[in-house]
Amino acid sequence: MVRLLGRSRAQSTRRPHGQREQGRDDGARRVPHGSAAGDQGSRWRPLSGLRSALSGRSVAGQVFLLQVVIVLVLVVSAVVALVLQVRHDSTKEAKNRSLAVAETFANAPGTREALSSSDPTAVLQPRAEAARIQSGVDFIVVMNTDGIRYTHPKPDRIGKQFVGTLEPALKGESFTEEITGTLGPLVQAVVPVKDPDGKVVGLVSAGITTEKVGGVAEQQLPLVLAAAAAALALATAGTALVSKRLLRQTHGLGPSEMTRMYEHHDAVLHSVREGVMIVGGGGRLLLANDEAHRLLNLPENAEGQDVSALGLEAPMADLLASGRIANDEVHLVGDRLLAVNQRPTDLQGEPTGSVATLRDSTELRALSGRAESARGRLKLLYDAGVGVGTSLDVTRTAEELAEVAVPRFADFVTVDLAPEALSGEEPETVTTLRRTALSGIRKDAPLYKVGEKIDLVASSPQALSIESGRSILEADLSRSPGWQAQDLERSAQVVEYGIHSLIAVPLRVGPLVMGVASFWRSQKPEPFDQEELALAEELVARAAVSIDNARRYTREHTMAVTLQRSLLPRSLPEQSALEVAYRYLPAQAGVGGDWFDVLPLSGSRVAVVVGDVVGHGLHAAATMGRLRTAVHNFSALDLPPDEILGLLDEMVSRIDQDEAEDGSAPITGATCLYAIYDPVSRCCTVARAGHPPLAVARPDGQVDFPDVPAGPPLGLGGLPFETAELDLAEGSRLVLYTDGLVEDRGRDIDDGLELLRTALTGADTSPQGTCRAVLDALPPSRASDDIALIVARTRALDAGRVVEWEVPAEPAAVGRCRADATRKLAEWGLDDLVFTTELILSELVTNAIRYGSGPIRVRLIHDRNLICEVTDSSHTSPHLRYAATTDEGGRGLYLIAQLTQRWGTRYSPTGKTIWTEQALP
Repeated sequence: MVRLLGRSRAQSTRRPHGQREQGRDDGARRVPHGSAAGDQGSRWRPLSGLRSALSGRSVAGQVFLLQVVIVLVLVVSAVVALVLQVRHDSTKEAKNRSLAVAETFANAPGTREALSSSDPTAVLQPRAEAARIQSGVDFIVVMNTDGIRYTHPKPDRIGKQFVGTLEPALKGESFTEEITGTLGPLVQAVVPVKDPDGKVVGLVSAGITTEKVGGVAEQQLPLVLAAAAAALALATAGTALVSKRLLRQTHGLGPSEMTRMYEHHDAVLHSVREGVMIVGGGGRLLLANDEAHRLLNLPENAEGQDVSALGLEAPMADLLASGRIANDEVHLVGDRLLAVNQRPTDLQGEPTGSVATLRDSTELRALSGRAESARGRLKLLYDAGVGVGTSLDVTRTAEELAEVAVPRFADFVTVDLAPEALSGEEPETVTTLRRTALSGIRKDAPLYKVGEKIDLVASSPQALSIESGRSILEADLSRSPGWQAQDLERSAQVVEYGIHSLIAVPLRVGPLVMGVASFWRSQKPEPFDQEELALAEELVARAAVSIDNARRYTREHTMAVTLQRSLLPRSLPEQSALEVAYRYLPAQAGVGGDWFDVLPLSGSRVAVVVGDVVGHGLHAAATMGRLRTAVHNFSALDLPPDEILGLLDEMVSRIDQDEAEDGSAPITGATCLYAIYDPVSRCCTVARAGHPPLAVARPDGQVDFPDVPAGPPLGLGGLPFETAELDLAEGSRLVLYTDGLVEDRGRDIDDGLELLRTALTGADTSPQGTCRAVLDALPPSRASDDIALIVARTRALDAGRVVEWEVPAEPAAVGRCRADATRKLAEWGLDDLVFTTELILSELVTNAIRYGSGPIRVRLIHDRNLICEVTDSSHTSPHLRYAATTDEGGRGLYLIAQLTQRWGTRYSPTGKTIWTEQALP
């Protein structure tokens, strides 16, 4: 019945209630006829069915005849097309062969010479005949430019006019044509014979008669007809098989008989007192009888709509759409309880879909309370799965567990966790807990308050559940001495308050126990039962996973924050070149990889560096620390910014190669900006690797972003970095930052840079005030990335605190250099440093004269330290060594290292500088 009703849209005609009895009587009167039809169907045999199909009276027979006619037409069309195609291909092949033979003979050696001989026929006739026989063409004719034949298969045609077109060939073009010649209808090609100057001296024609061309097609015609007959036979056999299957499915019925059977089934369908629904594979309602419309209160146009759009209860709609097998499932629809049975229709290869029957079971209303209770518990578990664990905060997750269970499951819920779990660690022993969450129907319950420390006694239900790992149910707290032993006074208050039943469930994930959740009941007089105990265990098991995830996150976040704080500068070094202020704002998503540093260099110079590592978490913080340490080490070499970035790029590439085998996250993509400011020359040298540009706020209020070449991010390798030199007035502010300041998901970087420019234009000139103004103008509403901001206001070293002179490359100049330095130190009031400074200058200037090359310059800088610099054009760097007792030299640098705070060498494009620093007295 389902198969028959599923045809087309399978929509049945619904009858008004007044006509239902008449339809039932009609169906009763037609039953004998249907029964006879059924008896005939039972005696049906394949052979007789096939004859019935071929008769054309049944639906299968009509389909069979129609398919045979269609196949016959297609076969005939294919045969005709194939014959025409064969003839076309044969004609084309004849033209190609004629043209090829004619061109070959025309260009053959001796053909042109024979045309100019006294008797061309005597020479060319034997050759033409031999070539004709070998090539398989019907004739090869050689003629002069007037068309007079020199050769022909029939000698009597020699000397006569050629039949065909000559004009294209006389113009030097080869061509083919179909004509009727002396041999009858034929295909021929005419090719010119040219002398070395390109003049046409004769013509050659070769051809094949149409009879031979058609013969090829006729030879293939029997094979084509045989193939067509085979195809027709196969198609007819396939059509017969399809018709046979259709005949079996329709039981040999004709159109009128099938219509009558459909009417019988339709009458029965709408007469039964049981709802019947047919749903297609896509969840579309194909058919619903009158009873189904009544039970489900379906709209008139329900057929053809999706079951989810019919306004049914969600469980009922889900069942019908799923198509799964259902046996007497009870569903509450409105005020009715319906028993639903459902079976798929594709169990034996039938169309995809399902058939559902609905039976009104309102008399089973007594079961609805239990079903509603089960539904409420499932709803509670669903809400707990959605509402618990929305954040990665341990305390908040515990509060969500307490809130979701009140008041639907318990009147009061408390969650107690070990202090180690709150800090992210794994508790080893859980005997002391801290009240983490408390939720209840009232606020005045005499339970431990949030934050209170609880020392469990061994007999309490909470301690027993933690020790055994199992849930504990206390049906009557007034008769539970173990629970009362926890706190006699408080337990008496709890019982007096009306709380009478308790479930204690350990918060555990595997072997790890983090605390305990307690469910308290006061309003309902019935105590908790075993089913509620199972529900509490399921509820707490789901919440425990979320609490453990939050604990793990807390541990990792704490470790990352600790690591990051230890890696970022705790205080800025003392120096005179820049007045520096900074701000660092971590991302809400976790610890990131933004970092910065201020590094004093030789010659009173200061390096300011800021960088950003892609990603968040422990790996990003550790990577940031590695890069910051590398910058410290590379800066000690006194290299220019572009070379510092080049070394960092090489190091990042090497680290990525080493960690690729371990599957670690790559560092490639890290950015960095490195700037060196010299307070003597007021020059700032800047280079950047994929980092946002530097901002400069001039003393006059002008703000610009200098054009510093943007190199590739660190780790890409292969590309050099470039520097830019900026001349800065004293009081200029250098603003270095990471991309989190000017760019986020809701703001483009260009808009962020414009906001930064506006903030710097009206900001206080002090670095601290500038930091406040920038962060006020670009507030991170919900920072998804770290923000590092450094503001450095430049200072210029007074010209009176710097002295420089050139030293001739002769030994006598050393004494004069010492004398000049002594006078200058006296002016500065540094008489205590005269002796050591003379010794330092003597050693360094002597080495420059002896091992270096001119020009040699000496510079003294009176800053926080006394700085001595000796510069020459040599790139050879001296090395500190320990001289043997018998060595005459080699002790100068050793003495310098002992007498100074530090010393070193820095290189420049024009040479090197040896510098020393002495502490001021």
